[in-house]
Amino acid sequence: MADVTGPISTLPGASHNLPAGTMCDDHPDRPAYRRIQGETDSMGCEMHDLCKECVDAMREAVANADHSGTCDWCHQHRDFLSPHRDFEEGSSGRVYDVCRPCRQAESARLQEELDEHDDDDSRYASDFYDDD
Repeated sequence: MADVTGPISTLPGASHNLPAGTMCDDHPDRPAYRRIQGETDSMGCEMHDLCKECVDAMREAVANADHSGTCDWCHQHRDFLSPHRDFEEGSSGRVYDVCRPCRQAESARLQEELDEHDDDDSRYASDFYDDD
């Protein structure tokens, strides 16, 4: 494990800048090719410094992994879950495993709220642009 951070807003799998001269965590004789964010929670994350071979192996493992499980939000078993944060908990809040229907429902609720606020603001727009 290359590093442990404090609170961080990115999600697992994110790529980060490598410090100069960094070596692969698994192959100390090879220069690191990428720093990849690993396990993440509200306290921070683990960073993994990986050589090209290790990055390729990690990508293959992720592509072939079973991403099914129980959604943290709806508690239904789903074929595909992805890491997601509840925006109300902040950009460094807990990372949840969330299904697509729950993410889509969250987006729809947010869009409704935005649309409501747009309607509220439009009734005041004439106050700012009135030529009288």
